[in-house]
Amino acid sequence: MKGRSIILDHMGDREAAAMMVDGQLEDILIDTDAPRPGTVYRAIADRPVKGQGGMFLKTPDGSAFLRQIKGLAPGQPILVQVTGYAEPGKALPVTQKLLFKSRYAIVTPGAPGINISRQIKDEAERDRLLEIAHDVLSDQPTGLILRSSCGGAPVDAIAEDIAQMAELAARILADESREMEVLAEGDGPHLLAWRDWVAPADVVTDAGGFEAHGVLDALETVRGPEVSLGAGARLYVEPTRALVAVDVNTGSDASLAAGIKANMACAKALPRALRLRGLGGQIVLDLAPMPKKDRRSFETVLRQSFRADDIETALVGWTPLGHFELQRKRARLPLSEVLT
Repeated sequence: MKGRSIILDHMGDREAAAMMVDGQLEDILIDTDAPRPGTVYRAIADRPVKGQGGMFLKTPDGSAFLRQIKGLAPGQPILVQVTGYAEPGKALPVTQKLLFKSRYAIVTPGAPGINISRQIKDEAERDRLLEIAHDVLSDQPTGLILRSSCGGAPVDAIAEDIAQMAELAARILADESREMEVLAEGDGPHLLAWRDWVAPADVVTDAGGFEAHGVLDALETVRGPEVSLGAGARLYVEPTRALVAVDVNTGSDASLAAGIKANMACAKALPRALRLRGLGGQIVLDLAPMPKKDRRSFETVLRQSFRADDIETALVGWTPLGHFELQRKRARLPLSEVLT
């Protein structure tokens, strides 16, 4: 099936959303029982961990860990936001830098100023967006980021988005209670799809949409480690307790350029492969053999591929053994855990 489709459905009693592009599964979001990223707590400082420069906090959903704790004493209430999913047996990662994110706007209470996405380059459009922002926020001290989705969007939609996020931020910051509490839930899959998948698409909301549009079949394929790179080459993505191992295999291609072709294909396919499997943390690429002179070209393609991906990923570099390392934010739970 050609074109782009967003399917909003459920898997059992869990909310789920999928994006299909030309019949291929491009992204999948499935709700879990774990606290969602974006959840805001009033937490209670528990005990410092001097060796790690942080402090454990008590929240209604269990223990959390906060870095950069200057001036924070045990027993003190503090507003924090969940930044990702915890590794097995570890505390929730949280931050004091609160972000209130919607389709068009991100309100940043701790960072004053109005900023517009660099992807919006037209000066007239930037002036239009600044005018909308100033009209809505007036003299409010909060900061604001206008997302790339604002380009060409209706004035009323942008203004409403800004106002709602600013109101939510003000309400949470004005709450003077000192008890441990969940102040705002993170967004679920359907709301995340509306918020972040902003490119034009057909939206399917009928029950059974996953089965009718091939999402369930695609998920069965993604549960395996293998990704086809074309021309017989293969990519294998296998998580371990310590890291995610990625192996590139040229398959039946015995040409002199087989290694560089497979590695370039890997660079283009890797963001999708990690995103669909919900994998993050340390990632080590065991690439096909290629001359050292081709490394820079590989890095360029890899950097371009991850630039288009929403999940923060740092390209760390080459190891003495010729492996390439990345560090990726744990923005999702592994698909293998979600589908168990």
